[in-house]
Amino acid sequence: MATLKRHASAKWQGSGKDGSGSLTTQSATLKDTPYGFNSRFGDGKGTNPEELIAAAHAGCFSMATAFQLSGAGHPPESMDCSADLTMEQEAGGWKIAAIHLKLTAKVPGLDDAKFQELARGAKENCPVSKVLNATITLDAKLV
Repeated sequence: MATLKRHASAKWQGSGKDGSGSLTTQSATLKDTPYGFNSRFGDGKGTNPEELIAAAHAGCFSMATAFQLSGAGHPPESMDCSADLTMEQEAGGWKIAAIHLKLTAKVPGLDDAKFQELARGAKENCPVSKVLNATITLDAKLV
């Protein structure tokens, strides 16, 4: 079996609320990208871990769905996916409680029942879904 390794790093200076940090990924798509309290818990400029997880989940699920559809003989013409992440405060901190995936796909020659089956399989088996300890829901629409 093949093994892939990816790397990202974070730098942080200062306290949790008043400090600031930056994120860098192995590919340099993110390079010293700022993040901090205001971009995480407010609407300040910069990114935050939760929106990156949502983006990773939307991307992973979309690719997994494309593989499922193609494997069933119905490669998608187009797909549009979003991931809405819900973070809840609990005793001792915060947790990612849920992610809701919304998928709209154009797949010629595929009926909705088979599309729903393949999309559910992709949701359950994409690597990001497997690593998250959250409720993951899906609305999939075939157009």
